[in-house]
Amino acid sequence: MTPNPYKEIAEIKDGKHRFSFGACKDWLENLGKRTYGDSFRLYPDDFPLIYSLIVYAIEDKKEAEKCNLNLKKGILLTGPIGCGKTTLMNLVKYFFQPGKQYQVKSTRDITFEFEQEGYKVINRYSKNPLNLSYTNPVPNIFCFDDLGIEQTQKHFGNECNVMAEILLSRYDLFISKGIPTHLTSNLSASEIEEKYGNRVRSRMREMFNLVAFDKESGDKRS
Repeated sequence: MTPNPYKEIAEIKDGKHRFSFGACKDWLENLGKRTYGDSFRLYPDDFPLIYSLIVYAIEDKKEAEKCNLNLKKGILLTGPIGCGKTTLMNLVKYFFQPGKQYQVKSTRDITFEFEQEGYKVINRYSKNPLNLSYTNPVPNIFCFDDLGIEQTQKHFGNECNVMAEILLSRYDLFISKGIPTHLTSNLSASEIEEKYGNRVRSRMREMFNLVAFDKESGDKRS
């Protein structure tokens, strides 16, 4: 059964779902233990970041403004290797309304797909594909995981920075239809610009809210 915090922990007041952060933390930790094992836990140092992600997901406009979050933009979650970016995005997605829940997709896997299948892979992730699992089909929203670890790929000898092309196309989708994209990355802003170019970096400023783990955040996998 799909986890659903709206049914499991939300209170309904004035026709709206209301969440307490304490209940959200407990729910996330319990889901984390069921998904990743009993050793999973949330860390107090990460609570402000987790709060920001939940506020964004449930579209609490007042709190989002306090957190300097634009609800129309996507999330760019950055931090050191092993700090828990992918895990957190996999767990928090259930706080999004069903039509706004995203698929987490490894950038490394996408580049391998490109190597095998070619340029149609770029269209697969950027040309307004529809999720047909709902009564009224909705646009697929993606969280591209670990931006920066993928290699520039060749298809029939043609070199292509696959993720740069996908992000530029997702930007067009964002501007024309308001469809967001989410990312996780170990890279800094300057490293992103170095790898993908100024054009992509400029578009990303328009597309994403930057939410960052502390640079000293430890490796939670160790």
